[in-house]
Parts: sequence; C-alpha cells; structure tokens
Amino acid sequence: MKVELGLTSFGDNQEIYTENGQFPALSNAERIRDIVEEIKLADQVGLDVYGLGEHHRPDYAVSDPGTVLAAAATMTHHIKLSSAVTVLSSDDPVRVYQQFATLDGLSKGRAEIMAGRGSFIESFPLFGYDLNHYQQLFDEKLDLLMTINRNEVVHWEGQLRPSINGLGVYPRAVQDELPIWLATGGTPESSIRAGQLGLPIVYAIIGGNPKRFARNVAMYRAAAESQGYDGKALQVATHSWGYIAETDEQAQRAFYRPTEQHHNVLAKERGWPSFTIEHYQREISSNGALYVGSPETVAQKIIDTVEALGITRFMLHLPIGSMPHERIMNSIRLLGEQVKPIVDKYFEDK
Repeated sequence: MKVELGLTSFGDNQEIYTENGQFPALSNAERIRDIVEEIKLADQVGLDVYGLGEHHRPDYAVSDPGTVLAAAATMTHHIKLSSAVTVLSSDDPVRVYQQFATLDGLSKGRAEIMAGRGSFIESFPLFGYDLNHYQQLFDEKLDLLMTINRNEVVHWEGQLRPSINGLGVYPRAVQDELPIWLATGGTPESSIRAGQLGLPIVYAIIGGNPKRFARNVAMYRAAAESQGYDGKALQVATHSWGYIAETDEQAQRAFYRPTEQHHNVLAKERGWPSFTIEHYQREISSNGALYVGSPETVAQKIIDTVEALGITRFMLHLPIGSMPHERIMNSIRLLGEQVKPIVDKYFEDK
C-alpha cells in the first residue's frame, strides 16, 4: 500500500511569534523566496506533494500559487506541485487550466489543481463577484474546468460565466488530464458532490478528532459508486496543521505561540473564543487534529489517521501563523527523513 506524504502551506506572513518573543514580519518577497526554498527541500528529502494556498489578504504572502510553484518546478525533480486551494469561484477556469498546464510543462508532468470555494471571501469583491452566487459560481466553474481538462476544443454553456463555443484552450498539459482534487472542510454536500463527479477529495481537518471524518469518507465513496465509479479506487487525502521537532516537548513549545496567534486573528474576525492552552493540549493529544511532536509521535498519529479513514495521502500543513524559516526547514527535513520512512515501512506490506 502506498501512502503519499506531503505538505501544504498558505504562505502565512505575519509577525513571527516564538516562545522567546515576537519579531517583525518578513516582506512578502522574502516569504515567497523562502517558500521556494521549502519546496526545494521537500523534494530533496523525498516528500510526494506540496500544495500552496491562494489568499488576498495582508497576512498571507501568496495570491498566485501557480507562479510560486512554477519557480519551484525548475528546482525540483519528483515532488507533485499543487494549489491548496485555487479559489475557483472567483477565478476563470480557462486561465486556471492554462496556468497549471504551463506548470505541468515546466515540471514535466507534476502539476495538480486543488479546487475549492476557499475559507475567506476577500476575492469575491476584489474580482467583482456577488457572494449571493457563492455556490453557483463554484459549481459552474468546476464544470467548465473539468470540460477544459478533458477537451482541447471546448463546447460549454454557462449562466454566470459566458459560454464557450468551439474554441481551443492552450497550452495543453503534459499529462492527459491534470489531476483535479476537490477540497472541503468536511460538509456532507461536498463529499457527495466529489463522489458523484468521480474526483479525488481533500479534507481539511483542523479541529477535533480526525476519526470523525470516517463518515464523510463513507458518504464520498458511496456517492461515487452510485454513479458507476469504483469508490475504493478513488484517492482521498487529508491535510492538518502540525509541526515536527526532535522531541515532543520542543515541538509543542515551539508551535504553541504561532498557533495561538493565527487562531486569535481569525477568532477576532469571526467571533470565535480565544485560543487557550487547554484547547492546545486537547488538539495535540492522540485524539486531536494537531500533528505536533517528535518524528515518532507524528508518524504514529499519521498511521492512525490513514488506517481510520482509509486515506491515500496525508499532508502536514506548515506553518500555521508565522514561524522562523529555519524551524520550518527543520520540520520539513524531519518529515522527509524520519517520519516518511516509518510510515512507508508500516504500510509497505499492507
């Protein structure tokens, strides 16, 4: 059994919080260059995939994942390069396909698209879209993206997006079809939609016991089978916040402040309760959604998640909040050099 291990990042770029104090944020340019170095290292240590998010806020450095991934494509050799996510509702599927087909050419066939509605809404007014069309925009544009992915010359009729009547979309990807994953926070509707379309799915597990997503995965596979797909053959992935250091104590101490800072920014915007040490301790436990600890601790928690949910890909989301670049690099190195061999060995005969 092959389980892919990788990373996702949103390119967080706020003030840097550590257990030793608070430090100024990097420039966006510095953070983007650091991300390219992080992707390069992930490839060198044998990780399978790197996904980069799209945001349009001052506290994130990346609004255009494809360009950053393209820079990394020429410095890497094996790692798959994906968005995480492309906010498809407020983008144009023609340009999304062209961008990732270009990335596919640069990387010799390693590009993927992770499509989602996004957990932030800044892109809607920025690009002139009506939030009242939130779901309809996504459904329509996903249909167009899938049509372009399968057909060089496109015949497609839309309501919110103008129709395309017999026009070609170029360049074409190196792969016959770009892998398009549907990303979700875990709503039943998203699981059913992805299954009915036969698309691989990614669950963002950012709170509570990861095993609760077993119901979502079951719905996804049942929906796929109802449309004639082999539900067991479809790929299922998760990504969760986490951090790896040499010991559990070092990892837990280093990750608390940036996690607290990130949570509290969103808590202020969305009316959530503030982050507490008790909350943190629950989430870093064996039943929580944070994968924080030594390589051995994180590897075992990944193994438990894979077995509980039947997933084929696990991605560690790193960093949450802003952390020193050298700490991120060390965590990536430990994930590839120590965690991955443990996970690979466990599943090699299963």
